[in-house]
Amino acid sequence: MKYLFFTILAGAFLVYSTACTAGTRAEVKTETIVAAPVAVDQHDVIALDDAAFVDQVFDYRNNTEWAFKGERPAIIDFYADWCGPCKRLAPILVELQKEYGDKIQIYKVDAERNRELAAAFGVTAYPTMLFIPMDGDPAGARGLLPKEELERIIGEFLKVSK
Repeated sequence: MKYLFFTILAGAFLVYSTACTAGTRAEVKTETIVAAPVAVDQHDVIALDDAAFVDQVFDYRNNTEWAFKGERPAIIDFYADWCGPCKRLAPILVELQKEYGDKIQIYKVDAERNRELAAAFGVTAYPTMLFIPMDGDPAGARGLLPKEELERIIGEFLKVSK
């Protein structure tokens, strides 16, 4: 009986210690995604919350007519942390931001944490991207788009080349 107790205790400790270290082994690469309003360089994807979106992109609470505040065409990625396609899209967007540099700005919005903002743009699936040209209204796309398709949209709709 005594050995059974120690065996169970040792097994529980082993399970507990393995579970704790599994969480610390996961590596999240966010070196090129920064939170606003920190000064960023032109090669960073910027993570926006509701307030930063209103300040930098569009005040959707007080305006019904589109008025983009940005200085260059933009892509807004509405994502969720648990979304597999969103995780596959993230590095593609980082690559595009680096390749296009100061010609476009890519933003990320956690739609789960910013539900009012996501609802204002009709986000019901993840990922949802909003493409914002300098002149004209934005257009959206749902789902994981390949890099080639994103480059086509950037060229044709946002009117930006590398």
